[in-house]
Amino acid sequence: MAQAVRQSRHSRPNNFGLPTSRSRPVLRAPAEELRLVDPRALPPDADLVSRLDPVLAMTEGLLPWRRLAQVAVVLCADPFASRRHLPRLEAALGPVQLARAEPASLSAALHRAVGQPLALRAEQRLPGSASCRTLPGARLLRWALAASIGLAALSALAPLAVLASPAALAVLSLLSSVLLKIAAVAVTLRRDRHDDGASVVPARLPVVSVLVPLYREREIAGTLLRRMEALDYPRDLLDLCLVVEDDDQLTHAALGAARLPPHAQIVVVPEGTLRTKPRALNYALNFARGSLIGIYDAEDAPAPDHLRRVAEVFARRGSGTACLQGALDYFNCDRNWIARCFTLEYASWFRVLLPGLERLGLALPLGGTTLFLRREALEAVGGWDAHNVTEDADLGIRLARHGYRTEMIAIATQEEANARAWPWVKQRSRWLKGYAVTWAVHMRDPVRLWHELGPRRFWGFQIMFLGTLLQFALAPLLWSFWLVPLGLSHPLAPLLPPGLMVGLSILFLSAQALDIAFAWVGARRAGKGHLAVWGVTLMVYFPLATLAIYKALWELARCPFHWDKTAHGIDHLPAEAQDLTPPPALSPHPA
Repeated sequence: MAQAVRQSRHSRPNNFGLPTSRSRPVLRAPAEELRLVDPRALPPDADLVSRLDPVLAMTEGLLPWRRLAQVAVVLCADPFASRRHLPRLEAALGPVQLARAEPASLSAALHRAVGQPLALRAEQRLPGSASCRTLPGARLLRWALAASIGLAALSALAPLAVLASPAALAVLSLLSSVLLKIAAVAVTLRRDRHDDGASVVPARLPVVSVLVPLYREREIAGTLLRRMEALDYPRDLLDLCLVVEDDDQLTHAALGAARLPPHAQIVVVPEGTLRTKPRALNYALNFARGSLIGIYDAEDAPAPDHLRRVAEVFARRGSGTACLQGALDYFNCDRNWIARCFTLEYASWFRVLLPGLERLGLALPLGGTTLFLRREALEAVGGWDAHNVTEDADLGIRLARHGYRTEMIAIATQEEANARAWPWVKQRSRWLKGYAVTWAVHMRDPVRLWHELGPRRFWGFQIMFLGTLLQFALAPLLWSFWLVPLGLSHPLAPLLPPGLMVGLSILFLSAQALDIAFAWVGARRAGKGHLAVWGVTLMVYFPLATLAIYKALWELARCPFHWDKTAHGIDHLPAEAQDLTPPPALSPHPA
């Protein structure tokens, strides 16, 4: 066996701690050179591997291999460079001797021996009491089934009374949403917050780790690298982590054909019990070396100055500001009607509503990209919930519950709008499923949530999450009230005073007008004023979300943690849109 350790009664340790025959070295290597071990031929001892911190093993390329003559042999690519780790290795393993392995075989062996424990840690990083993975799904499903049977029975006895209760709930959720939007747009337009001081350049720029989760991104991988290379940040302080699933051959092949810059690394996530973006992010966090963590999606095209501006804003803020959220714009906004409405919706969200919620002092449900976090705060709150398919919204609420602040920052990333009906429904159903799960997780203990968020943020949370779910789920009941402005009779009219029906009609018209106003303001701030006219069609666009929530409710019962992936690379960024810096006057507010 050319690659095996051959021990005989004449074997004795050499100066590297590895046994050597008197006649020849027993490992494949020239006689007086550092011995080379192939862990593929001689797999490591699992018990010895388990004694070393898996994060240390993976991040530093250290594989506990075998114990020979009471000495733990640790494989590494460069024993001389790895000597600095000897104190930590000896604390865990006892007497240690370093030996060399080829980088490729070492990496493969590490992923086999150490990757799985790290993958499990990524899935369970957040304690069960704060994660949706421990929600009593079966019990909730039984309750929902029992409630449905009871509601059906009551409908047979008193159909109008049964119809009135959910209709009242739908109206209440709509009214709450309208009032919150009015408050948000009022404080946003007032622009009462000013922070226009000169840019503060940190005395020493921090290391920024940019995590980019990729899955089946054959079309976008090369484009992504070009976009990330455009970031204006010192290369020795930029840590680009391309996060790829172990079995994703499409993305592996695409990245293999590309030329990776020296500051980029591919983080391969081992297979586990689920495959979600937050699980991949938790795993990649072990290998990120930055004190600031940035998240971009595969299709993102950030402006070159993003990281410098993020570093400047964090330098001005105290440690209590844990997160900065940028805006999203869409480069294919004119592709079709869905793309136009999608762009208007996001312009309203990032340019009007979220800045308003921040100024109102409410907890922000984060977006999943153009997101920057202080690593210390991220780790303090437990990282991401690997099982939550809207890990960003959940993280925003957890940061608020731990006393951290999230702020909007006046930067924008160009993305690809979801411009096809069924992919739009699939994406929105995942978001709504995640909103339902996030609400259920944080409402496990409403009293504690009340005390941690305070009354104002508690009710804001209810409107943003439960209110959103109710509005879409009960939308058909709300649509029925359009019979009244059309001069037709409503089934509930006999139960309600005539004046109330008129008031409800005014509420519905006001809600539609408010959506149009939000779209107009958001489009102007995003530099896409030509889309504002399409705001009147949002009343036809949003009903797609009702189909999405019914799909989401079905998945909650069958596959609550399933990640319905959105395909990217359908459209490409036009050359004239390469200057992505948003006009200052159109920023959400000065950061």
